[in-house]
Amino acid sequence: MVFNSYTFVVFFIVIFFLHNLPFSWKAKKVNLLLASYIFYAAWNPPFILLLWLSTVVDFFVGRALYTQPNIHKRRVLLVISLIGNLGMLCFFKYGGFILENFTYLVNALGINYHPAKPNIILPAGISFYTFTTLCYTIDMFKRRSKPVKSLLDFSLFVTFFPHLVAGPIVRPPQLVPQFETAHKATRQQVLNGLLLLSLGLFMKVVLADAMLATTADAVFGAHSNLSPLDAWAGVLAFSGQIFFDFAGYSTAAIGVALCLGFVLPQNFLYPYAAIGFSDFWRRWHITLSAWLRDYLYIPLGGNRHGSFKTYINIMITMLIGGLWHGANWTFVAWGGLHGVYLWVEKAIKDSRTKSKDSETFDATTPKVVIATIIPNAVNRNFSFGPLRAVLTFLLICLTWVFFRSGTFSEAWQLLMGMFGRVQSGAPLLTTIAIVKVFVIIPLMLIFHWIMRNTNVITAASKLPWWMVSIAWSVMLILIILSQQTGKSFIYFQF
Repeated sequence: MVFNSYTFVVFFIVIFFLHNLPFSWKAKKVNLLLASYIFYAAWNPPFILLLWLSTVVDFFVGRALYTQPNIHKRRVLLVISLIGNLGMLCFFKYGGFILENFTYLVNALGINYHPAKPNIILPAGISFYTFTTLCYTIDMFKRRSKPVKSLLDFSLFVTFFPHLVAGPIVRPPQLVPQFETAHKATRQQVLNGLLLLSLGLFMKVVLADAMLATTADAVFGAHSNLSPLDAWAGVLAFSGQIFFDFAGYSTAAIGVALCLGFVLPQNFLYPYAAIGFSDFWRRWHITLSAWLRDYLYIPLGGNRHGSFKTYINIMITMLIGGLWHGANWTFVAWGGLHGVYLWVEKAIKDSRTKSKDSETFDATTPKVVIATIIPNAVNRNFSFGPLRAVLTFLLICLTWVFFRSGTFSEAWQLLMGMFGRVQSGAPLLTTIAIVKVFVIIPLMLIFHWIMRNTNVITAASKLPWWMVSIAWSVMLILIILSQQTGKSFIYFQF
């Protein structure tokens, strides 16, 4: 079931109605849990068993990790949880990828090995709920917070339908306390939630699907040389499509939860207004960035053991972040390219810091903590901010070439088209398609820059009610006119 479908509209109306009936709080939580299972079962009912297994195992293992005094037994329990969660993720998401690369390797060594291609179905959202349960057991091992008391609350935390399939990636302290006490949305929360839901659907249905998806699909699916205009139009279209698609889902998810009285963490903060790449990762998929920071980058050592080790930790984190997105080497290249960007940014900042300290103190450079991939890092205000933001955006667009391309040859063909290869045949894209891209993308960048330090609800609260009403009505009309097939969200495949 997807948010951008009439089925979900009916589903949500029923859930909202039941949640506001005078039932006990426990009964309402049971309703939400059953609704979440129905929501997930709409894709493939048998995969609910994986959710149950992951939920029950991590609930009891997490409690044992917190209460067990013997450190060796605690480590064994943690390994059990890691093997269970990561093993399930590796089998379903990376099983075919691992087998394919193993086959290639052994054949390169002269061994004739050609196994049958595995027929593995990827469960929707497995990367998201696996990371959600993993952070709980790791936190229990480190005793960062107390274990969840109720299996019902923990089950609802894992499976709560707004965030289940494509995030935001929540942690127990962010959501479990909201399940422990009765929650009912206020009138203002319902209005804000419906506004966010409408905005999210507008971003997905109108901007991502109706305006940009066809252009991006045509360019990335082309099997011939592309002109620079076609190539850039396609890449820019995808840069807008993936933002409007994924940020649209996150915005809708936050809105749906708010209508029920629950607050989910923000997942996007106008990332195309970022000045630099550490700032980009502070704004793009914030909950994943925070997860990688807290459960991978910092445990690896972060920036605590010198510059060389910091560079290695950055690259490892970004490569794994790329692989998290998909079982393909192009995703690894996407993450690696972001790692290189962060390397260069860190080197420039280090150089400037040393130069400034040398001029000011004429002494040994003090140790400086550099903001790398850490989402909550403080970034300086640079001069020529808009120009730097545009440069950052264009370099980000280059990384989207690898993210979207199925193979390196496809990515290389597109890059060659972007940087000067002359096309011999007729143009691929129509004039209307190109105009749409070169109108929507600049408007998107301008909007991101204007909104970079605020949010939609705050901005809407400062506008006259009639202006918000007109904008809201226009969005709803365009959603209805653009709605056709209920196209799935891009991040559902991750």
